[in-house]
Amino acid sequence: MSKPRPKGLLARLQDDETVICAEGYLFEFERRGYLQAGGYVPEVVIEHPELVEGLHREFVHAGSDVVLAFTYYAHREKMRIIGREADLEKINRTALRLARKVADDTGTLMAGNICNLNIYDQADPSWEGRAHAMFKEQLEWIMEEGGCDFILAETFFAYAEAKLALECVRKYAKGIPVVVSFNLKRGDDLIDGVLIQDALRRLAEAGADVVGLNCGRGPATTLPVLEEAKQNGIETPLAFVPVPYRTDAENPNFMTLKDVNDNGKIAFPLDLDPWLCSRSQIASYTRKAHALGVRFMGICCGNASHFTRAMAEALGRQPPASRYTADMSKHAYYGTDPTLIDFNTQEVCKNKF
Repeated sequence: MSKPRPKGLLARLQDDETVICAEGYLFEFERRGYLQAGGYVPEVVIEHPELVEGLHREFVHAGSDVVLAFTYYAHREKMRIIGREADLEKINRTALRLARKVADDTGTLMAGNICNLNIYDQADPSWEGRAHAMFKEQLEWIMEEGGCDFILAETFFAYAEAKLALECVRKYAKGIPVVVSFNLKRGDDLIDGVLIQDALRRLAEAGADVVGLNCGRGPATTLPVLEEAKQNGIETPLAFVPVPYRTDAENPNFMTLKDVNDNGKIAFPLDLDPWLCSRSQIASYTRKAHALGVRFMGICCGNASHFTRAMAEALGRQPPASRYTADMSKHAYYGTDPTLIDFNTQEVCKNKF
């Protein structure tokens, strides 16, 4: 039996509640062997829908308040590249139905998703008409499948594309709240020359319900941008959805991190493991973001359930997965439980570690 519909996104934000939206489906399914790096098209949605449903449930189990429909990169341009345009509508509708099923079963919010189209061309204005058509068809499928609690429009490298996405949501998904977020590369400006702080302010003024950053930057290089936004007086709720990698001032975006053991080869996307954050680091940055006043959070590419649980627990929550949170007091060698044998006094274990 489906659970009652949950409190909405805007009501939660107005009540100063924090909403966790787990992301990272592309990277996770690539790691599991069901999605190809490079194209990053979510073919798994129609090839193994049971796995997508399972990951939705896993993220909710770990503490996500939102089931995000896996339609990231399920747009006409990406489907064209891999020769599967005929499956475009099927992927979108299937992903929406899977997300709705899990959201209804678990009493969580369900979000629709549109994203960067990778066709923005400052020198050729014809990109805008093509982009409009692609946003329109995805948004119409969302509405035809029963709508959603909010729409996540994300990973935009250009202000112009983000602005168009917001306009399309307002036109084709009327009345549905929208979160709009950018993928910021090395500098302070987007690829169309608009400074990130100006872009956030303009989107807020244009009616976006939440604005911020997702993907690209890790926690350490995402948070300062949001701190500046707060200092600049942006009152619209902010989104903190970094990748779980240790980016820094030299490489603020994970796409330029280099493999130090392979002559400086770019590590993205397959050799990023050495730069993964620890769970404690994710928890620490979650607390910092919350102290700043950020109330929409998640983790993007590279996310896994243990990171989502770390984020939830850093906010003082105990999701179902917390039943299995580490308890080192029971550990054979490091434990403090009085019933454990004290191996430190045993000759056989002296100097073992």
